Amino acid sequence: MKSNILITGASGFIGSFIVEEALDRGLEVWAAVRKSSSKQFLTDPRIHLIELDLSSEERLKEQMKGCRFDYVVHAAGVTKCLDTKDFYRINTEGTQHLVNALQALEMPLKCFVYISSLSIMGAIREQQPYTEIRESDHPRPNTAYGKSKLAAEEWLATKECTLPYVILRPTGVYGPRERDYFMMAKSIKAHTDFAVGYKQQDITFVYVTDVVQAVFLAMEKGQRGRKYFLSDGEVYQSSTFSDLIRQELGNPWWIRITAPLWLLRIITFCGEWAGHLTGKVTALNNDKYNIMRQRNWRCDIDPAKRELGYHPQVKLKEGVRRSIQWYKENGWL
Repeated sequence: MKSNILITGASGFIGSFIVEEALDRGLEVWAAVRKSSSKQFLTDPRIHLIELDLSSEERLKEQMKGCRFDYVVHAAGVTKCLDTKDFYRINTEGTQHLVNALQALEMPLKCFVYISSLSIMGAIREQQPYTEIRESDHPRPNTAYGKSKLAAEEWLATKECTLPYVILRPTGVYGPRERDYFMMAKSIKAHTDFAVGYKQQDITFVYVTDVVQAVFLAMEKGQRGRKYFLSDGEVYQSSTFSDLIRQELGNPWWIRITAPLWLLRIITFCGEWAGHLTGKVTALNNDKYNIMRQRNWRCDIDPAKRELGYHPQVKLKEGVRRSIQWYKENGWL
């Protein structure tokens, strides 16, 4: 008998890749979507689409009544919002509602995998030379997004949650279908690269299929309540990503602008203000300022390697090559 897996955020960047891997593994896949969700990457006829309303525990119980899931991967969430309260409403309360509904339905889960983020740690270990952020460090998130994800993590650790859960904390996830890093590729194709801050910035990345690898390893081997950082195991400088993108685009001429942090603060303040005026979410916001000014994104992946058997397969050069190729083939670039 096939095991059943529920994947929230299934129409999103990471979620859609998790769906594909689950199908390849022969699992019975339930892809949670919203009415407004794009089904562009959920066309396989083996997928069971299920509409879930994470804003209501009672509604969730109605929607999942009669279902039986062996595994749940909670990848749904938001990274940009006009109102900071929406981060908590969706990322924190949405997680609480889902877990409570699963518990009320007495779902016989073997594992609940929560996709969190390295952003829950904030700007720590920022004295040079930078050292790896570790699970034992005290989180100090400096973004509304990071605070909302940490609040969800902390709630999972309370007695109100009885599910066997594992938390994954990936650093910057990139790959085909991703839109935020894609904006860098568009900018470079248009001959401009933009960076901020003059102090050394150590950056880490993880290719989307390596995150997916970790998800299924966590389901098989993860220890309940453990939190695993994910990266490709390397550390890069702030210019490395844009250099690789430019190479894959055929080395177009460009102007590389490095702006001081005070200028970024003005730009993001104006972006936040404009977003509230127009009602449209912008990438240039207060969270973006805190993310770009953070200098140390190193993280310790040894626990994931040791306990899960996690071994990242795609380093940045190859990952950028695959991503740019996909963007070209699909008409994004």
